[in-house]
Amino acid sequence: MHPPLPVSPVWRRPVSPIACRFTEGDVDLVVVGAGYQGLSTALHAARLGLSVQVIEAGDIGAGASGVNGGQVIPGLKQDPETLISLFGDEAGKRLIRFAAKTADVVYDLIGREELDVEHVRSGWIQAAHTEAALQAAGQRNRQWRAQGADVALLNQAEIALLTGAEGYRGGFLDRRAGVVNPLALVHELARIATEAGAGLVTEDPVTSLVRDGTSWRVGTKGGRSIRARKVLLATNAYSGPLLPKLAQSLVWLHSFQIATEPLPAEFDIILASGQAVSDSRRILVYYRRAPDGRMVLGGRGPMRPPRSTEDWAHLERALHRLYPMLSGIPISRRWFGRVAMTSDHLPHLHEPQPGLLMAAGCQGRGIGLMVSLGEPIAQYVATGDPGVLPLPISPLRGIPLHPFRRIGIAAHVAWYRLLDGVER
Repeated sequence: MHPPLPVSPVWRRPVSPIACRFTEGDVDLVVVGAGYQGLSTALHAARLGLSVQVIEAGDIGAGASGVNGGQVIPGLKQDPETLISLFGDEAGKRLIRFAAKTADVVYDLIGREELDVEHVRSGWIQAAHTEAALQAAGQRNRQWRAQGADVALLNQAEIALLTGAEGYRGGFLDRRAGVVNPLALVHELARIATEAGAGLVTEDPVTSLVRDGTSWRVGTKGGRSIRARKVLLATNAYSGPLLPKLAQSLVWLHSFQIATEPLPAEFDIILASGQAVSDSRRILVYYRRAPDGRMVLGGRGPMRPPRSTEDWAHLERALHRLYPMLSGIPISRRWFGRVAMTSDHLPHLHEPQPGLLMAAGCQGRGIGLMVSLGEPIAQYVATGDPGVLPLPISPLRGIPLHPFRRIGIAAHVAWYRLLDGVER
């Protein structure tokens, strides 16, 4: 038996209770999952006049939406020219326009709705640790500048000044990006969605999903039953047996994070302008300063749940590699969560049966991506017009030999860590 672990996100804070309500009778839309995707869709669907019921297995923000790194990064993993080569000129440009605005959607929502969410919009740095990575950053900068984005290529002196870190050759600065309190954001989305008329229940997992004529019958562990014209399965990395093929289409990983005690004033040179950072390593780390001055750093963790604080030790080593001066600062918080990736590193939209919808795969851009997808998914539910969607609806396909993915991923992570160490 292992002792309890100090696993508490640095942004945990008291939040106002959300008024939960279950809608009796038929509804237009049932949303399974109260994360960014589900709540954003529920909000926009309710404001379009649709009847909506959100059903959450746990508490609001208990999944990835409440424990992520808080980075709001526009764009996708692939750069614009790659997206056009993959989707063609018209669809590729539509996706680029959507991806370019995802951070705007989040920050405009916070401002317009006066959400109680700590946020800073000072940009995001993709830090290059090798010359090859710096050349890739140059290509990304060229392509996004051609799209009119507010981006820049940093040289070695500039990135050292902005980050205060050691060992980078340069990097890519995206001024459209920023950071938010992720847990506060998901709670505020729940508040305004319910105020718009959406029903919401928590702590009641959906256990059955059955096609019933032209509608869907949704049942829960707590004995609730509701009939819906359409269902959005917004479970992403926490997808399970409700629709096994969705879970089998995703590669999920554990992302671990640590936070220091608040740093003394002498360390104000670290991220002095407030940017968030992700580096270019194969097994990347990402970090930022919290509002109270703590240093928060995250990265890949074991595929299993943590057993002791040693499971976060690789992050402490990464922190001290970047900032040797912090070696004497205690680590006060540790936590982890699950993130979903797709095999092609693109987000996917699926409708495997009429009226059964899902969007999955964040690739590290979940806040902007999933909040932004809410409006077009709601419009699709209301109109049935796939032209309102930024991505084409694709077939739901499981990954071959999916049950063995953990073994393969663990081996890849170990190999990539070795390559990263050689490059360093």
